[in-house]
Amino acid sequence: MMLKPPSAAWPLVLLCCFPLIAPAQSSADDDASNRYATEGQQALAAGRFAEARTDFEQLEKLHPEVAEVHATLAAIDYKLRAYDAAVTEVRAAQKIKPNLPRLDSLLGLSLAEQGSFEEALPRLEKGFKQSADSEIRRMCGLQLLRAFTNLGRDSDAVETALQLNKFYPDDPEVLYHTGRIYGNYAYIVMEQLHDKAPNSVWMLQAQGEANESEKNYDAAIVAFNHVLELDPHRPGVHYRLGRVYLARFRDQQKPDDRTAAAHEFSAEVDTDPGNGNARYELAVMAQEQGNNDEARAQFEQLIQRFPDFEEALVGLGGILIETQKAQQAVAPLERATKINPDDEVAWYRLAQAERAVGNRAEQQRAMATFQRLHSTTPGTLRRPDQEITPQKLGVDAEKQGIGNRE
Repeated sequence: MMLKPPSAAWPLVLLCCFPLIAPAQSSADDDASNRYATEGQQALAAGRFAEARTDFEQLEKLHPEVAEVHATLAAIDYKLRAYDAAVTEVRAAQKIKPNLPRLDSLLGLSLAEQGSFEEALPRLEKGFKQSADSEIRRMCGLQLLRAFTNLGRDSDAVETALQLNKFYPDDPEVLYHTGRIYGNYAYIVMEQLHDKAPNSVWMLQAQGEANESEKNYDAAIVAFNHVLELDPHRPGVHYRLGRVYLARFRDQQKPDDRTAAAHEFSAEVDTDPGNGNARYELAVMAQEQGNNDEARAQFEQLIQRFPDFEEALVGLGGILIETQKAQQAVAPLERATKINPDDEVAWYRLAQAERAVGNRAEQQRAMATFQRLHSTTPGTLRRPDQEITPQKLGVDAEKQGIGNRE
């Protein structure tokens, strides 16, 4: 995979990193030097990089012995994508002042843009691991992804991607590039699996999962069934088959698919009694079909085995509210909100339960939390609450007086 260069819109912090040191100069050169330096810095501040380059080129002709002038020109050349010129200017600055800060990072970045990844690598690694400047570390890290990928060092690229995600968890460009690294690595590993064991259950299961993710339901069903032919008691496969049938039912509304899904989830529980996900799906399906007694029994069995299964606690709470047992619903719903304080469905149902038992203060607190969460992530309600739309929630809140903050 050829990883494209990082965005050219990056802030070029290097432009401000090389303060100019006034050299000893003759009075004849004094006015010209000051004018070029002043006008060049003003052009830099205004983002007029081509104009700034002209000024600093003139300053360089007057004072080729000043390392900071070469370094500033290198940074401008990098910004203008003149990477050959940037490399030349960095090397000139390093000959005069080898320890000038950030030059090694700038050289690594420029070499990487030239495609000289082997030569760039040690400089990028140093900038990424040792730089105290967050933006330089980020730039070096993103270029490291390119270097490692182009050099075929995929595991090193993944390790760097993990570190980048740790340092910059909310940076969209970092997320984009690291996501591509993970996807590329997964593809490489799957290709190795295909080459080494093309007819193995592992390869067939991988094919099934890939087809499932692409909503190619028919192919996924064939692959998962092939796995079961080779290994009838393989844990997890009936569950995956059940998910595929259920997804196809939701897309195409064929009752046979819902029946097949329930059969596969039940088969998974028989194969692996500890598969809580399969039990949860059976409980939700029972609830959706109006079989509240069966759904309650399934949720309770699931919670008994997995006390911190938050979705099951929310599901049980919903069943208890629906069957007029709101007092019993409060405890599982309170526990659910403690396990996952960001589950807006849990807070909404807790508000319903508290209102039903007359705890107005707790009802208002729960509803206020729901409204805060829902305002930041509208439309994200999860099963077992598919029948409750964001719009209906708002109407219900008004009808019940839950939204009032008296």
